[in-house]
Amino acid sequence: MGIPAQPVRLLSEKTRASAVLYEEATRSMPGGVTANIKHFDPYPLFMKSASGAELTDVDGNEYIDYNLCYGALMLGHGHPRVMKAVREQLEQMGTPVFGTPHALEMEMANKLISLYPSVDSIRFTNSGLEATMFALRLARAFSGRHKVAKFEGHYHGGYDQVLISVHARKRKRNTPPEVRADSMGIPKEVQEQTVVLPFNDWETAEPILDRFREELGAVILEPVQGGFIPPKPQFLRNLREYTRRHRIPLIFDEVKTGFRMGLAGAQGRYGIIPDLTALGKVLGGGFPVGAVGGRREIMELTSPVRHGDVLAGDREAKGEEVLFHSGTYNGHPTILSAGWATISVLEESGVYTAVEEAAHRLREGMEEILNRYGFAARTVGDGTIFNLVLGEHPVTEIQDWLRSDLSLRRRLDHLLLEKGIYLKPLSRFSLSTAHNAAEVEETLNRFEAGVKQLKRG
Repeated sequence: MGIPAQPVRLLSEKTRASAVLYEEATRSMPGGVTANIKHFDPYPLFMKSASGAELTDVDGNEYIDYNLCYGALMLGHGHPRVMKAVREQLEQMGTPVFGTPHALEMEMANKLISLYPSVDSIRFTNSGLEATMFALRLARAFSGRHKVAKFEGHYHGGYDQVLISVHARKRKRNTPPEVRADSMGIPKEVQEQTVVLPFNDWETAEPILDRFREELGAVILEPVQGGFIPPKPQFLRNLREYTRRHRIPLIFDEVKTGFRMGLAGAQGRYGIIPDLTALGKVLGGGFPVGAVGGRREIMELTSPVRHGDVLAGDREAKGEEVLFHSGTYNGHPTILSAGWATISVLEESGVYTAVEEAAHRLREGMEEILNRYGFAARTVGDGTIFNLVLGEHPVTEIQDWLRSDLSLRRRLDHLLLEKGIYLKPLSRFSLSTAHNAAEVEETLNRFEAGVKQLKRG
């Protein structure tokens, strides 16, 4: 889908240096980026510095940042306590990483066990993708079954078994979602091992689960779809009861919602406890990280004490007896020090209340402005993340989002970029502790200028 010329022209006039750098980048990197998510038309903006809630691009333009590294920076950019913790950790260790166990691994593991109701035991990974992939391996090994059920429009990382039906297609209500690979290179036999369910629609989901329940080794979902579409409470309760009754491990992918909906994530907010939880983003304090925690009887399957390990070399091990999990940088001490500092700030009294109040003021203000200028609009979300939907109908699942006016939203987002509000077009808004009352007020002033221009257009 194309984007209108005027917003692109206005943005391009202010970001000529980004355009030059992007053209150069395309000569050495496919599409000019090292992750497809960083790209948007006509070209992604190149940043040179950041502080608090603000970004500065290579042209010197300043933006109030609502992308926040796709939600990872709950404390904003360059929080003093995070920066101090990383410097001190490097100075004390004398090296970025040991490649051995260290005390902070245990301390962080105990902290997460104390915060997340589902977690009895934990392992660290290097990304949210690795966390969900490891959680699925654990679940399949525990259940002894190999099909995986995921939900339409939910993203769990760019690997074969879950890169299915992430990009939802419009369908009629109360009809099963399409099972479709979202990338070249995914073998058909892998695609056939994935079952796709509709989110927040138990009447349609249950018959699909019934059809495959004897083959399902796991059900995985974002408890809040895309980080901004909240679950219907009864839907989550039904899913938890069904998976428990049929002994299918339930995995919450809390990479987006972990530490964004309180210290215990979505499971703490909604009171539904999965068998396994995948974490990432905020946990790293701005560094790459992931973690998987859950029931002890499941997590213990990966212990090298049980049957050795294929890489350990200290005892003979057979692949069918070992649940493999390893990674050179797992539990990286520098990253965990940043994460520890982040959690210590979030544990302070009133922190979440302040960020959620800022999000509420921003949402109310945006809705009022859009309605005043004659646009049907609403914000959708819970906690510190929300999204903006241009349309009249409620949004409870991805199909409702697809039925909204995405073309108009994309046009508005490019105007907002030109006005100094940074957000990848069509993405959700994430707030941080750095988004204070002054930031919100300035955002609404810039937002109104963009909406006024949209109205004129």
